[in-house]
Amino acid sequence: MVVPKKAKKFGGNSAHQKSMMRNLAISLFENGRIITTLPKAKQLRGFVDKLIGIAKNDNLASRRNCIRLIGNMDTVRKLFNEVAPGMYQKSSGFTRIVKYKNRPGDGAQLVIMELVE
Repeated sequence: MVVPKKAKKFGGNSAHQKSMMRNLAISLFENGRIITTLPKAKQLRGFVDKLIGIAKNDNLASRRNCIRLIGNMDTVRKLFNEVAPGMYQKSSGFTRIVKYKNRPGDGAQLVIMELVE
């Protein structure tokens, strides 16, 4: 019997979910903060923590792993040169989620997600 996975789907297949997490992570690393919905931010938090954890080991294998997960060379460069060196003293908790307001159209809870300095 096939047992369904108990994970957020966000209205798409697995390729859509991966690309959405990739795009949200790229925006977060480039801008330092983004505004998104609460479920997407909670899902993104684990993905970003994993990427920063990989980037803290500054070697070729880590860079290739991050390029495989993100797919954007400029963002990976920024992650390894600017973001990860500031996170060496921490082992987790690299992001902060602050509730912002409800979206006017459908009432979804919006949050501000930012990297902790």
